[in-house]
Amino acid sequence: MKADIHPDYHEIKVVMTDGTEFTTRTTWGAAGDTMNLEIDPKSHPAWTGGNQRLLDTGGQVARFNKRFAGLGV
Repeated sequence: MKADIHPDYHEIKVVMTDGTEFTTRTTWGAAGDTMNLEIDPKSHPAWTGGNQRLLDTGGQVARFNKRFAGLGV
């Protein structure tokens, strides 16, 4: 096996959006770093089933709805 081809595998601390912390092993960052999550399974609507907002960039959703309005009738 070739030497020095594998990434450094070390422990980091992960901080969830609610402040809870856990330690995991990863190749991200350096040993002892802290990863602060902005979105996690405790806060993201895909996991929580919360209110989903549809971001209408440039009216694309409105154009789609107008174009296919009579299709489901």
